[in-house]
Amino acid sequence: MLADNKSVINKKSKEGTLIAPYSGKTKMLLSYVDMLEKTDRFDSIIIHSKDFKKLKSDFESLFKVVKAAGGVVINEKKEILFIFRRGFWDLPKGKMDPGERKKETALREVQEETGVKNLVIGKRILTTRHVYKLNSGRRAIKKSYWYKMNAHSQKLVPEVKEDITEAHWINIEEVLNDKRPIFKNIINVLKKSNLLQTSK
Repeated sequence: MLADNKSVINKKSKEGTLIAPYSGKTKMLLSYVDMLEKTDRFDSIIIHSKDFKKLKSDFESLFKVVKAAGGVVINEKKEILFIFRRGFWDLPKGKMDPGERKKETALREVQEETGVKNLVIGKRILTTRHVYKLNSGRRAIKKSYWYKMNAHSQKLVPEVKEDITEAHWINIEEVLNDKRPIFKNIINVLKKSNLLQTSK
């Protein structure tokens, strides 16, 4: 996680988390990414700087940036549209096409991945980032823009070609109590949506 100095003033490193100042050298950022990928020494690393914009810019310069958008879709029963993809509970989202606006991407991807119709899009919730490796071996950072959406309860059709095996209208508690995992980023999206007050 990247942070400015003010947000970590009173934070102490707890077990599994390292809090470290940014030296201004991008090689240092790469070494922290390697540490997370190749060892179990830390679950998370918080890197902070007084110049947060430079830290963020330097970090993103190490990766191919892939932009995506998706949604937290709620029906009239207050159920949320969840998908199950590659062994994890997830929310529908996907990559932006050239020239596409964020809201357009969010609507299109949610519809394509779940078959849901008559979506009404609301405000943006937040932007998440996660790192992964491309087939070429190069690291990428996916920047996902999340929106609140509404739709009536209806039959869903998971997009199998995108490795989505299930799409459900479901209560958060049911997903959290399921033995199958959910991504940490998705927990953060649900918290920011005011749909989840407690962590898993």
